[in-house]
Amino acid sequence: MWISGLCIATVSVSHCVQARRRYKSRHFPRITHTAAIHPPVLLNLSVATPGDSSAEILPMQIPHPSLQASVGLGLRRGLMKDLQAARTGDFDFLEVAPENWIGVGGAHGAALRELAERYPLSCHGLSLSLGGSTPLDVGFLREVRTFLDQHKVPLYSEHLSYCSDDGHLYDLLPLPFTEEAVHHVAARIRQAQDILGRRLAVENVSYYAAPRQDMDEVTFTNAVLREADCDLLLDVNNVYVNSINHGFDPQTFLAAIEPGRVVGMHVAGHFDESDTLKIDTHGASVKPVVWSLLADAYARFGAQPTLLERDFNFPAFSELVAELQTIRRLQIEGGPRG
Repeated sequence: MWISGLCIATVSVSHCVQARRRYKSRHFPRITHTAAIHPPVLLNLSVATPGDSSAEILPMQIPHPSLQASVGLGLRRGLMKDLQAARTGDFDFLEVAPENWIGVGGAHGAALRELAERYPLSCHGLSLSLGGSTPLDVGFLREVRTFLDQHKVPLYSEHLSYCSDDGHLYDLLPLPFTEEAVHHVAARIRQAQDILGRRLAVENVSYYAAPRQDMDEVTFTNAVLREADCDLLLDVNNVYVNSINHGFDPQTFLAAIEPGRVVGMHVAGHFDESDTLKIDTHGASVKPVVWSLLADAYARFGAQPTLLERDFNFPAFSELVAELQTIRRLQIEGGPRG
């Protein structure tokens, strides 16, 4: 059964989740931003039915417009003053987690409005739990749609994972790589797209233990993208981290992804626990091996809009700008080969 499978997955990765949190606390103690998770509204609505007003399905309206060859940063409260004072050209767009900003007023709400007038926003969600066993939070999805429409957001993405089981688990847990999981998560993505009125991009996540693997990660990812007819936010650091932790070739992974599905990229730093264990942290500078893989990704998929992820342990803003300039250089140098 699906629910029991998720329970097994939760148990099998719990020690890895705890380890990742210990790494962040031990190696990156100066945490200045913590994601706020929107509490679920657990409607009894796993599948919408005609005439059910609580499950009103609205028409698709907004495809992804092109933001190619652009660079962005995450809107973090710890970076707010630097972002407001940034020079023209330091970055092109800002990424926000809608859970952290819906309904926010006061000084932070005013800062968001001011920045949204200067820069395009993209949105990257934290709590839809697309692979979860409980019904999607339809009320929250409607709030997200309003937020996206209000700020004219061209790209909304979420994680190809789950984060709830009778309540939020406050981490992103891997799905079993099975046909059942493909059908389950693809149906939920389609339902979410219908409610949002736009295409959704899902992000490949880092994981440290897999509950069940009837296929490899890239085969599972492609199957979900095709069945859900959704897009991919390609996290290049996650590809590298997973390739080391699970022993596959990252170039083979990139080569297997359908190019037309990739609509954006993430790049971030990680912690080298050992030669065979890498921890995705978003709390350090991007490593050379990941820059190289990003260049390879541009060669295959083109210079897609790319976000530099930094969630805590912030350096001087000039260091982040230097990393953004590296992304720009790779975008200029990159391009499809062959």
